[in-house]
Amino acid sequence: MALRARAAPEGYTHPVLTALERIRRKVEAGEPLEEGEWEVLRAAARDTPGPTLRLTLAHAWVNAGAEREALPLLESLRRDFPREIQVRLGLARALLGLERMGEAETVLREVLALNPGDPEALKVLAVLALRRGEHGRARAFVADALERDPFDAEARLLKEELESGELPPPPAPPAPASRAEFLAALLAALHRAGVACRRQGTHLLVKFASGGVGRVDVDSLHAAYREGTQPLTEHVAELVARLRGLSGPAGAEDGWERRVRPVLRPARFAERAVGALHRPAGAGLEVFYVLEDEAFVRYLPETSLGPAGLSAPQVDALAWSHLEAHPAPVRAVVLEEGRVVLVERGTGIWTVAGGDGLDGARLLTEAQRRRLVAHVGEGPWCVHLGWREFALVCRESDEASRGALSRLGAAPDGIEGLFRLADGGLEAL
Repeated sequence: MALRARAAPEGYTHPVLTALERIRRKVEAGEPLEEGEWEVLRAAARDTPGPTLRLTLAHAWVNAGAEREALPLLESLRRDFPREIQVRLGLARALLGLERMGEAETVLREVLALNPGDPEALKVLAVLALRRGEHGRARAFVADALERDPFDAEARLLKEELESGELPPPPAPPAPASRAEFLAALLAALHRAGVACRRQGTHLLVKFASGGVGRVDVDSLHAAYREGTQPLTEHVAELVARLRGLSGPAGAEDGWERRVRPVLRPARFAERAVGALHRPAGAGLEVFYVLEDEAFVRYLPETSLGPAGLSAPQVDALAWSHLEAHPAPVRAVVLEEGRVVLVERGTGIWTVAGGDGLDGARLLTEAQRRRLVAHVGEGPWCVHLGWREFALVCRESDEASRGALSRLGAAPDGIEGLFRLADGGLEAL
């Protein structure tokens, strides 16, 4: 015999449903919950399918000023219910509470993409524009909201404020964030986005979903941020979005075969760039392969070879052929208290500086060695690879210059020691 739910007696109301409904109404009104109500809501959200009660719990956290607790739940809801408008509105509310205005605006625009003309999204976007002093944009958002509902009280109040002529002046732009503040914001955004990363000197190593590893120059990214006009949160959000966009596997449609280049790294670098394609180069060095990019150093993962129909030797040949076509200038330098300074006339030390981080590998190309012969003289040469930004070269027979290079040291991400360049290869000295 099948069990059946018993019908409730006339006039009976289920006490748990009554409690939940009362809690939901308190949350909707922005009222704080008591401890017992929190327990009821948590249990119901955990045991009830669908987004409604989980979203109510998130709003309760926001009401209590606990936006950081609400955010992971809201992100989870967005993944589970990607077309649920109320979930995205709740996420935008939490982001606004954390003063992450740029991210909130992005979410609100997602709402409009899913539901064009959504009045709640339009009104909040109008408020954000008004706060930034963008009165024209604010008027456009309000006009859209009133076109859909001429009696919307909140939209009418915004319209009256915009027409009153007593608008606040645009806020003064905040001072650009310091490097430390920029890095902290970037790391936090990467972690929230689920992008694995770690610091390495002045760089970040970022692991992509494809298994590849990217090297990000924090100083360059911070300089680009300071040169722009975007608020910190918006700039970082776009930067993280770009990094995530690089996280897919490199396939033939990506055109990476035209952008692959070789770089030299110490042998221990393989422990950091797990999954990246590489081969031994001798002298305690390894050849890795990067994809040419203006802002990021992206290491080519081994998993990219199969979809492209290429073998490791074929990739190696492609990378070196591309580098062979682009030798770098050879300039005279002098060492002053550990600094490398360009000079007009040769003093015994020269730099190979292509500005792309490929100069160590570039020394192994025929085109670059011809330039060394023209500027430095016939080899063998002594080479210093302590900085990724350039390579330093002197004649092996110049003992004074060799001594100066040996005392120079290396950057944290550089290659320590001196090398002998002869017969198209490097030997450790």
